[in-house]
Amino acid sequence: MDVVDQLSVLVHLSRVDKYVAPSESKLIHYIGALNGLSKDQIETLIDHPKPMPTLEGVDEDDRLDYLLNIVQLMKVDGKVFTSEIEFCEKIALKLGYLPGVIAELSQFTYADPEISTSKKFLRQLAQKYLIKK
Repeated sequence: MDVVDQLSVLVHLSRVDKYVAPSESKLIHYIGALNGLSKDQIETLIDHPKPMPTLEGVDEDDRLDYLLNIVQLMKVDGKVFTSEIEFCEKIALKLGYLPGVIAELSQFTYADPEISTSKKFLRQLAQKYLIKK
């Protein structure tokens, strides 16, 4: 997984409502730090995210991580805007999932990264929404 691409996607999502909430910034920092980025590297990405990646060729585990991270970020500030849902659904499509996967995963994804549902369970939910090729 390219953590810079993934964090850039999160930054783009956080800016959909024209405001990066402190809780969104905190989650982006948390994910970046978990993946070995320094505070300065993360701040640079928040200020200057890479353009949206194509997301082609992302493996199954990374696709699920993208989905879970965008759903979590969408919910972290306690306000979910239609524009954020639409953004997440577009990302889901780019990752090879039907847009309904966002609503399904939202039911079992929490804003607090310390609270989590079994990844195996979430993977099973998401697989129902894979676009068949």
